[in-house]
Formats: sequence, structure tokens, C-alpha cells
Amino acid sequence: MKIDKGRATFIALCVVAWSACTLFSPVKMDMKKYVLENIPLDLPSERPHPATLLVLIPEAEPIYATTQMAYTTQAHQIAYFSQNEWAETPPRMIQPLIVETLRQTRYFSDVLSAPHFGHHTFVLHTELLTLKQDFTSDPAILQFAMRVSLSLEATNQVIATRELSVRVPMRDGNAAAGVAAANEAMAKLLRELASLVVEKAH
Repeated sequence: MKIDKGRATFIALCVVAWSACTLFSPVKMDMKKYVLENIPLDLPSERPHPATLLVLIPEAEPIYATTQMAYTTQAHQIAYFSQNEWAETPPRMIQPLIVETLRQTRYFSDVLSAPHFGHHTFVLHTELLTLKQDFTSDPAILQFAMRVSLSLEATNQVIATRELSVRVPMRDGNAAAGVAAANEAMAKLLRELASLVVEKAH
């Protein structure tokens, strides 16, 4: 069977082009997803009060209001891991942890999550200030900081404001170690937050 010379050339060019695409196409790497899930254990149990608390979703600067996982290797610089990320934005992971922690104090008759449009006694505003793995020190450090503000719903009067900050050494210089340190820091920070809220809501 005779093959037309022009057709044979076309087929050969297609094979070469396909091979080139195969050789030079970037290899797709699986993205590893992580969660914040730790809450403090053995919180002191308070005497119940007839007050309710609404926990708003934490605010955050754009650099932390993302599923991208932040780290730094030099001062005044932020970068993101390419193959590791949060399963959800940190603010959305943090809100249910705050709610569960404050419920476990048993101080409030109910702890509610935004969005909620019913009556409540207090409102808890939080802002994520820092959540990054800092590789400028040895060992690397996980930095976690939030601003907390408690107000009376009826008057919108702020009755407490404080910055809470935790630094936890990382056991290794990789993203997974940073996540483990972040969960340890989360539990410590939530314990401080619970203590502050219960104290100021009296």
C-alpha cells in the first residue's frame, strides 16, 4: 500500500508535536490539605448564667483570608506553599472552634454562630492578625495572633479588647510540622480567649 508523501509528513509532524507536549507538560502534583481542629482540653467548668453569646466569623487581612498557607524566610516577606494548603480559609475553620470552646465552659446558656438573627446578650468579634510559619529562626516558629473584642449587644458597648499571641517552635522545617504547631497554638490561644470572655462577661 502506497502512502502519500504529504500525508506521511503530516502524520510524522503530529507524532513529534504530541511527544513534545508529553515531555514538556508540567507534572501535576497532588495538593495536601490541612485543617485547624484543636481545642483546649479540661477547661474549667463555670456556673451557668442566663446570657447568650454570638460568635462572628473572624475577620482577616487578605493574606490570611485564603486557603493558601503562609510562611516567611526573611523579614517583611510572605510566601505561600505550592503543594500544601488549608482545607478551608482559617477564619472559617476558627469560628466553630471558638464556639465549641466557649460552650465547653458552660458559662453561657447558649453560644451561637453567625449568621444568627435572634436575640443575644454578648457579641464576640475576632480578627486573625497572624498565622504563618517563620523560618527566619532556628528552630522555625509558628506565629499565631488574634485580636478579640467582646461587646454588649443591647448598647453595642465594647467591654473588652485584647490581642492574644502564641508562638510555638516547629519540630521540623516543613509545612506538616507547621500545621501541627498551628493546632497546638490554636488550643493555647482558645484557652486564653475563653478565660478572657468569661471574666469580662460577669
